[in-house]
Amino acid sequence: MTEMKAFEGRSILITGATGLIGRELIRQIFAWNENAEQPITAIAMVRNESKAQTVLGEYIAKGLKLLIADVRTVKAENVGADYIIHAASQTSSKAFIETPVETVMTAVEGTVNMLEFARANKVSGFVYLSSMEVYGTPSTDEKIDEKHSTDLDPMAVRTCYPESKRMCESLCASYASEYGVPAMVVRLTQTFGPGVEYNDGRVFAEFARCAIEGRNIVLNTKGETKRNYLYTGDAADAIFTVLAAGQAGEAYNAANEDTYCSIYEMACLVAKECAGGRIGVEIKERADAARLGYAPTLHMNLDTSKLRSLGWQPQVGLAEMYSRTIQALASSR
Repeated sequence: MTEMKAFEGRSILITGATGLIGRELIRQIFAWNENAEQPITAIAMVRNESKAQTVLGEYIAKGLKLLIADVRTVKAENVGADYIIHAASQTSSKAFIETPVETVMTAVEGTVNMLEFARANKVSGFVYLSSMEVYGTPSTDEKIDEKHSTDLDPMAVRTCYPESKRMCESLCASYASEYGVPAMVVRLTQTFGPGVEYNDGRVFAEFARCAIEGRNIVLNTKGETKRNYLYTGDAADAIFTVLAAGQAGEAYNAANEDTYCSIYEMACLVAKECAGGRIGVEIKERADAARLGYAPTLHMNLDTSKLRSLGWQPQVGLAEMYSRTIQALASSR
């Protein structure tokens, strides 16, 4: 976390601050501040003050500033922000299917407004959190770098999410080129760790719940999709690394390359290593998987050499990610 030194005495505004990654970013800032010569000022942009008090209360007590606003409508007056991390995003696959228009418009309108906010505040750095999904559905195990093409079908409803991410990335590059906003993009693979809510609907959370509750893991597909994963702490470290040392107008893949595996393989790992073999893995394919928002089968083997060239390295492997997540979830029940 030596990159945090660059932010001492400066301020960082974080949107989506009550989300999983937003909370981890704030946690790391305050952990750094414990021994910093000059503390970093953290500003959390949130829509719901009550939720912020519940989720971020311990940091508010330590000096976290709240900006109660919506990313789509917040005014661009100078609030003393030196850096911005735009982490606010829709993450529910079900919502991608049920409210695709809102998914697109929230992403695009919110990002345009935050880029204007960054422009007005003359920030030193702006990071937009994008997704591995911008690459579409690769079908082989080839390494995917930041220049890789995509096969997204814009007429598929679920594509609203990755296409909105692609548009927001283009906006970042455009603002960097035309207006000199130092905007950069971090393309995250699926990220998890302590802080995941117990009822989170994503597959990694369901696997963790099965281990805690002693239930067999039931897959609604064959589990053939393969991807990398990333621990929340490593993700936050990647974001701060890009914010401190990245190049404006550039995108960076963020993943732990050593975690590359299929969903079925991951389910077996959880059943064996995290549940001690007390549970099994069943496959019960559903004909309506697409309607539920499941992404098509893909092989997303991200190449992170560009990010690693900035000095970043992931620290936590998949089994340890699950161990820490399960422990946190079990204690929150």
